[in-house]
Formats: sequence, structure tokens, C-alpha cells
Amino acid sequence: MNAPLAVKVTMPPQRLLSACAVAYASVGNVGVGFDILGHCVAGASDQVEVHRIDTPTVRIAAIKGCVEVLPMDAAQNTAGAALMALRKALGLQHGFELTLHKGIALGSGMGGSAASCVAALVAANALLERPLSRESLYGFALEGEAVASGGRHGDNVGPMLLGGLVLATRDRLLRIPVPPTWHCALVHPHVVLETRKARAALAGDYALSEFVAQSANLALVLAGCWQNDAELVREGLKDVLVEPRRAPLVPNFARVKQAAMDHNALGASISGGGPSVFGWFEHHADAEAAAHAMRSAFNEVGLDSDTLVAPVEGPAAQLIPCIEGERQA
Repeated sequence: MNAPLAVKVTMPPQRLLSACAVAYASVGNVGVGFDILGHCVAGASDQVEVHRIDTPTVRIAAIKGCVEVLPMDAAQNTAGAALMALRKALGLQHGFELTLHKGIALGSGMGGSAASCVAALVAANALLERPLSRESLYGFALEGEAVASGGRHGDNVGPMLLGGLVLATRDRLLRIPVPPTWHCALVHPHVVLETRKARAALAGDYALSEFVAQSANLALVLAGCWQNDAELVREGLKDVLVEPRRAPLVPNFARVKQAAMDHNALGASISGGGPSVFGWFEHHADAEAAAHAMRSAFNEVGLDSDTLVAPVEGPAAQLIPCIEGERQA
């Protein structure tokens, strides 16, 4: 009698029901690239835990960390709005529940609203049957960022998605190579400057010569990064368009900037909408010394501050083990 045929049973793949991701702080604009240029800075981050739910909606379960007073209505929350846009575009039948763990202060000029948005997208993307590319998440990140700033600009969400220095146009993300030895010193004074207020300061007329000068400076910075030429960057990293209008909003800005320049900065300016101030340096030691001097300059007007020193080539958002509980299949 013949032996019975063996039957191979193939189990369906287990579906991930929970995922967590981290997105790091960013320097928006990098002085000369208003709304289109930015880079990540390790050392401060937001983390978002996303659960796949059967209900076809997006809801915020909790907001924890350094910022807890944020909209619980998903449509008014950067992370919630981004996932709502994702669901609509893909026609998803399921929904998402989010828990936000805030590690970046809002109104700091460090991409606090963008980080929650990007971390939520990266986590939710891992729960899709067919995850999208990072570039394909860009439009949804812009939708989320618009909730906080009132505009679709990618200078924060772009580098958070790809890592490093990124040119973020309306429809495209382009990572710009930066020498690994170049460092950023980022100093965040303990004062809040809302993004919408910082953008309101830019209202008014501009001279054509200002646009020409800013375009030339942006070109020099990009060329210097591509060619590993610090002197080109040193020549170009000068914001003549936005910085003069926002400088009065940052306490003791001139002294803080000069402190960076006194320690061999390639350039220094306001990070994002402020009040944080950043400088670029060829060497880690110079960046460390400058960060201490910049913090002292803020202390001159009675402001304590936090400092971050990290490579300009910062990390992209990434999946991490969930903070509470384990991922479920």
C-alpha cells in the first residue's frame, strides 16, 4: 500500500497590527533655502505608536512627553491629518489609532510639528500590505505640515523622510551629499516662537536684488556640498532675504550668531522659524565650542537653552520597537 501523499500547508503571512517610528529634529531653511532646504539633527526626536484598527477612521489615543496640549482631533493634528490623507488617497478600509510621544518642543524651530507627522507616516506605512517608498509619503507629510504652519513646505518633512540634507521642492525630494565630518551646532533657547508668527514677519515688499543675492547664495551652498568645498559654503551661507526680518523675534540673535562665527562657522542663521539658532562647522570640536558660546549669548538676556551638536548628515526617520507593549501580528 502506498504511503499517503504529504500535503504542504502554507500559512497566510501574519499582518502587522502595530508599529512605532522615530523622526529626528531638523534645521529648516538652512538660512538660504527658505521652505525648500533642510537637514536632520540627531539628539532630539518624536516617537509615534500606530495601531491598525478596523474602524475606518484616524484617532489620537494619547499625547505624551514634553508637549501634551495638542489637538486630539485628528484633522487638527499634524500626525492625524497626514494619516487621514494617506487613507483617502489609498482608499483604505481600515483606520489607525495613534499615540504621540513628543520629544521636540513646538515653536522651537526644530521641526516639532513635522516630526510627529513623519513618524506617524513611517509607522503607518509599515502596516500597509504594500508599503510605499519614502518619496511617495512626501505629499501626505506636506498635508500634515500644513495643519501647523498654514502652508505645504517640505524643508522639515523632506529631510526627516530621507535623512541628511535634502532639497524639497513642491513635488520632489533630492538628497544633497554632505561631507561626514561637517557638524551642526543647534541651540534652542527656552522661549516659544510660533511658526505662524514667524511667517507673518515676512510680509511686505522685497527688492529684486535680494532675490538675486539669495539665489546666488543658495547655489553656492549646494555646489559646495556637492564638491566638498567648504569655502563655497562659507561664501554662500548668508541669508539676506529672511533672516533680517526674523532676527528681531530671536532674543540677542546678533550676539548668538556672532558666537558661532567666532568659532569658525561656515555660516549661522535662524533654524526654521526660530527661535533656535544653528551654525555649520567643518569639525566637531569647533561645533562643540561654538554651542557653548552660543548658549552663553542667550544667557546674557536671561535665557537658558539646550544644545545639540551632531553631523549635518543626520538620520532619517525609522521604525523602532514600540514604547508600550509589543507589536502584534
